[in-house]
Amino acid sequence: MQGKIIWVGRVLSGLVALMLLFSAAMKLKGGPELAQGMAKMGLRESMAVPLGLLELGVVVVYLIPQTSVLGAILVAGYMGGAMLTHWRVGEMFLIQFAIGVVAWLGLWLREPRLRSL
Repeated sequence: MQGKIIWVGRVLSGLVALMLLFSAAMKLKGGPELAQGMAKMGLRESMAVPLGLLELGVVVVYLIPQTSVLGAILVAGYMGGAMLTHWRVGEMFLIQFAIGVVAWLGLWLREPRLRSL
């Protein structure tokens, strides 16, 4: 049973990582859709590449077992900023909230030290 729980945690963590990697790739790629989305959020287009690099860094820290707790804290912080940005422009932020929760759930399931707390 313990092995199945760890694998569910790995899958959930992998899904979070894939979503963040996709988001980072879109920011690094650029394009008219990105420019329109950044403008809608009230962000300068020049912020896209630094945000994409930040997302990549957060994912790497989250996926390395030795730094995964710090990575989950960084994911939660990044998603908190995304939630505030969406809330500020009057949009729902349920997806960003769910990503943050699933990031911690995935880590909790794959990290026995956290389950023992």
